[in-house]
Amino acid sequence: MERDNLMHGARTALNQNQEMRDWCENFLKSREREAKRNLTNEEFEKHWRYHRPEIMHDGAAEAVQAFKSGKVKE
Repeated sequence: MERDNLMHGARTALNQNQEMRDWCENFLKSREREAKRNLTNEEFEKHWRYHRPEIMHDGAAEAVQAFKSGKVKE
C-alpha cells in the first residue's frame, strides 16, 4: 500500500511539473537503455515507444526521488 501511495504521489507530481517529467523520463530512458544494450538505437527507440508508459508508471517514485536528490546537490 505504501508503494502505491508513493507511486500515486509521484505520478501526480509528474503530471503537474513538465520540467520534472522531462527529467524523469530521461532518467528512466537512460536506465532502460543500459539494461537493453544489445538493441540497436533504432530497435531501442521502437522498444521505448511501446514500453514507455509502463516504465514511466513503474519507475515514477524512484525517478522523482532521483530528481529531488539531484536538484538538492546542484
